Amino acid sequence: MRSAAANAARVLDQLEDTLSRGTVERRVETLRKITDLFLVNAPNYSDEHAAVFDDVFQVLVRNIEISAKILLSERLAPIAATPPRIAHTLALDEVIDVAGPMLTLSERLTDELLVESASNHSQAHLLAISRRKRLSRVVTDVLVDRGDSTVVNSVVANLGAEFSENGYARLLELSERDDDLATCVGTRPSISRHHFVKLLSRASGTVRSRLQALNKEAASEVAAAVNQATMAASNRSAAESASMVAAMHLVEELHHEGKLNSEQIDAFANAGKFEETNAALALLANVPVALVENMMVTSQSEGVMILTKVADLPWPTVQAVLNMRTKLSGAPAVDLNFCRVSYNRLKIATAQQVLRFHRMRLKSG
Repeated sequence: MRSAAANAARVLDQLEDTLSRGTVERRVETLRKITDLFLVNAPNYSDEHAAVFDDVFQVLVRNIEISAKILLSERLAPIAATPPRIAHTLALDEVIDVAGPMLTLSERLTDELLVESASNHSQAHLLAISRRKRLSRVVTDVLVDRGDSTVVNSVVANLGAEFSENGYARLLELSERDDDLATCVGTRPSISRHHFVKLLSRASGTVRSRLQALNKEAASEVAAAVNQATMAASNRSAAESASMVAAMHLVEELHHEGKLNSEQIDAFANAGKFEETNAALALLANVPVALVENMMVTSQSEGVMILTKVADLPWPTVQAVLNMRTKLSGAPAVDLNFCRVSYNRLKIATAQQVLRFHRMRLKSG
């Protein structure tokens, strides 16, 4: 312990002279010694001590060779107690070999800093970020928007990454041109049913076969979604998922109790409950839930208006369902004023006739 304290004292004694008139070589050597000193007892330093090290690191990294910065970044990146300002400085470096270790490993980086780096730096920087242990939605939004195919595939393969509704909508768009990406997106545990159905509705036969092979333990779930997406499903196949079964049971119970009304559908839609809303519309319009899901996923606002008109729902409820569909699909917002006028003009008999046509298509596959 005494030798360590004596060594620390000697290093700190040399620091003032090095900062004031030391050569680059002396600065690099002092940086190495300061780093050693910090790493020896990093978890036990107080915030005040860490702030002192932060100040020293900031001064020492000025005007030193890139190789020294790279070494510093590699040594500090895995350390949870790394002083935050030096972590940020290294992470925002233009040179990927300096920034990379911090962008991938450092726990000191905020979402704001990661977004800043992802918005302004190279694809190599984005790739480094995509490999972090955990990624929030605000960061992955930037990665899937700016990233090339390598970056996007990397972040989708990262099970610690979370995606927003807009993020998933962008991934579905990119998946249309990339079977490998489509397969990876389809096997993510967190993908919601409406995105899964939409993915399969656009996927190639190769992707569908892969998903069925990779999800042997949930083959019936995949098969149901495939059938549903291609409009060849029956009411039973669309209801094979556990979430849809639960939604249908709930809706049937509410209907039996006389509580399945526009207010309840409002509540489902405003809460973003896709399965419950679809099950309710299917019951009220007397159509298979497969047809409702298909019209919700693949059609424009007209499909929603046909279903809700047959169910004889008031405009505020229709608006809530339209807003839910827009939010979940990531599609551009619809013109609600135009939809309101169209909905008020639409006759129930006309809507029923259109719905019969859709039922015929569903039955015929």
